[in-house]
Amino acid sequence: MAAVNGDDLWVGLDVGTQGARALAVCGEGRVAGRGEAVLTGRREGARHEQDPRAWWEAIAAASRDAMRDIAPERVRGVATCATSGTILLVDADGEPLTPGLMYDDARAATQASRVGMSASWALPKLLWMLDEWPDLARGARAAHEADVITRRLTGHDVPADASHALKTGYDAEHERWPTDLNLPEGLLPEVVAAGTVLGEVGAQAAAETGLARGTPVISGMTDSCASQLAAGAVREGCWNSVVGTTLVLKGCSQRLLHDPAGVLYSHRSPGGSWLPGGGSGAGAGVLTATFPGRDLDALGERAAKHESTSVLAYPLVSRGERFPFAAPDAEAFMIGEPVDDCEHFAALLQGVAFVERLCFDYLDLLGAPAVSELTLTGGATRSRRWSQLRADVLGREVRLVEHPDAAFGMAVLAASSHAGGGLGAACAAMVRTRETIRPRPEMAGCFTESYLRLVAELRRRGWVGAALADHAISRV
Repeated sequence: MAAVNGDDLWVGLDVGTQGARALAVCGEGRVAGRGEAVLTGRREGARHEQDPRAWWEAIAAASRDAMRDIAPERVRGVATCATSGTILLVDADGEPLTPGLMYDDARAATQASRVGMSASWALPKLLWMLDEWPDLARGARAAHEADVITRRLTGHDVPADASHALKTGYDAEHERWPTDLNLPEGLLPEVVAAGTVLGEVGAQAAAETGLARGTPVISGMTDSCASQLAAGAVREGCWNSVVGTTLVLKGCSQRLLHDPAGVLYSHRSPGGSWLPGGGSGAGAGVLTATFPGRDLDALGERAAKHESTSVLAYPLVSRGERFPFAAPDAEAFMIGEPVDDCEHFAALLQGVAFVERLCFDYLDLLGAPAVSELTLTGGATRSRRWSQLRADVLGREVRLVEHPDAAFGMAVLAASSHAGGGLGAACAAMVRTRETIRPRPEMAGCFTESYLRLVAELRRRGWVGAALADHAISRV
């Protein structure tokens, strides 16, 4: 059997923080159709919510756009990814009872301490909802963001996928839910592996999305895992770094890594290997928050003159850090006074690159597989200059792919269900390298002093322990 039939199309759906995306991708990796729709939410202190009904409206609109010039019967499967740790309560018919508590909602600090997890994980937020809305919780069921979409696609109840269920406490190693939390019976959904056929697109969903009725609906993965598949990073030692609203690192390991601090977690690949990684609170979201309404591309070009600035920034998008260290009370900071907006912008770009470097130092400390190949995906890769800066700060070659979208990764996952050779074969057939960026020799060592100053500052604040700080210094 061929790896993937080049005439078939596969649709990937992505429900992100700021929008929904849909891509229709052929078996050799060419994008035949794309669509997008805007999403908004409510941020207020530790609260970050979205309307779950808006997720479906946005996905349906994006799918219609992607399918506008495509014969629906060409699509052989559809898979969905969404933000990791986003959760809500639904009724017996799958209708939302609560807002969607987003991936970085931090109201569940008390519940998080009970279960030994970050407040941003889904399980503490689920416990918070049970405490906060006991009347709504009677007879309710927990649902992840992707579950809302797959249920609307099929028109009936479907299992959750193991990837989105991970932060709700699902044990991916032993394939079971925790039994010691005294949760209401029926609250937690059935779980299946990523890449499992859940059902078929129903008549109502077909009318709303442009997909054909009867199209197989395939269980997906979280957005960071989807980006990893879009990068083709599914072999031992391959790593993918996603900079979108926040920063997420994902790699591939044949063995399960254990982290005493609990900030690194591992998804299970459809092929059976492990996908270790973690999500930081730093990322490109700080740029739009700091410079609302500005032309960020133009600002980035002018910031080049401050490329290696002495101004230090820890660019958190919201309160609290999750990876490479846990600091619930951490807040963004800047040391030094930028001379203008351009240097301020440059300090934020450099700050994200420093966080990325510290993440890799932490992975090395845990004994993760050495980086044999590093791919960059996410919205930040639209800036070639920022990608070059990251290669310089990391001191290693990085690869950019033609289609770094998480939705593309879901199209690859959908295709893998029909591919001879599974996920690896689908990645090999569909993922294409756009450019390889190497560190500039003239920039070697330019960032060392500032990076070590940042590590020292994080240690002084008590956010980073001696083990990580000393290891980061030793790696320099």
